[in-house]
Amino acid sequence: MKEHTFREVIAQAMSEEMRKDESIFLIGEEVAEYNGAYKASKGMLDEFGEKRIIDAPIAELGFTGISVGAAMNGNRPIVEFMTFNFSMVAIDQIINNAAKIYQMSGGQWNCPIVFRGPTGSAGQLGATHSQAFESWYANCPGLKVIVPSNPYDAKGLLKSAIQDNDPVIFMESEQMYGDKMEIPEEEYYIPIGKADIKKEGKDVTLVSFGKIMKVALQAAEDLEKEGISVEVIDLRTIRPLDYDTILESVKKTNRLVILEESWPFASISTEITYMVQQKAFDYLDAPIKRITTPDASAPYSAPLFAEWFPKVDKVKEEIKNALYIKA
Repeated sequence: MKEHTFREVIAQAMSEEMRKDESIFLIGEEVAEYNGAYKASKGMLDEFGEKRIIDAPIAELGFTGISVGAAMNGNRPIVEFMTFNFSMVAIDQIINNAAKIYQMSGGQWNCPIVFRGPTGSAGQLGATHSQAFESWYANCPGLKVIVPSNPYDAKGLLKSAIQDNDPVIFMESEQMYGDKMEIPEEEYYIPIGKADIKKEGKDVTLVSFGKIMKVALQAAEDLEKEGISVEVIDLRTIRPLDYDTILESVKKTNRLVILEESWPFASISTEITYMVQQKAFDYLDAPIKRITTPDASAPYSAPLFAEWFPKVDKVKEEIKNALYIKA
């Protein structure tokens, strides 16, 4: 086991798969000569050359469309968006072509392609650079959506995504690229669609995913000192969503809190809430609580942003509310 950063394991996962399969290539802005906008493709141009590590112009719709066509013709592209905010320029190709070509061709064409890059907020970047689109993409049949919370999960899930024959949205975070973790020397894969229980507990279930998992785990750790046992589930994959792991946990704890860096309307927490009340209503001893960002775009102001982003204290408060404990 050696310690590696999040950005290093992203490069490792792509490189390991590219060494096995010459049909895999990486394309995006600054992925080659600059080693990636966040250095997540460092050294890959030197190893694989400019035909497989391709610097694209600032034209997301164009290079995404080229990649979708390449995937339909036997290649396995990895498309890097400098941020998923910029994927809005290319969303027509993702939603109307990549996600639908297998069905619309009657199974004649697969579209094995990975769209990856940072999601969510990263500090004072303004409203147009601080958006979480997980629920947007997860709403579309034909797409798989992965949002890892740590380097170990990121490497195993990205390798699985690259080998998948369906289009996969792989969402990272600028604020996680420097996170370090011990990573096995041997090759490993993590199956898509399987949540992970990061902490066992018996009093309440806390579900989250992505970088805000740090807030979830901190809240659980703090509450443990107060005698409150929180079971923390990391979804890892948003679509397909591992309902079974959530339901089994709720049947044990009888309470559910969902934490998400997203607007509240039509969020992932909304979907989970519906499925739990549909399939485990009789096990609930309290209303389901959800914690999201406010129903407003992210502010640029640092003090306002601090209020906008869900905090550890808010998570602890809602967990206590679910337990009918006065905060």
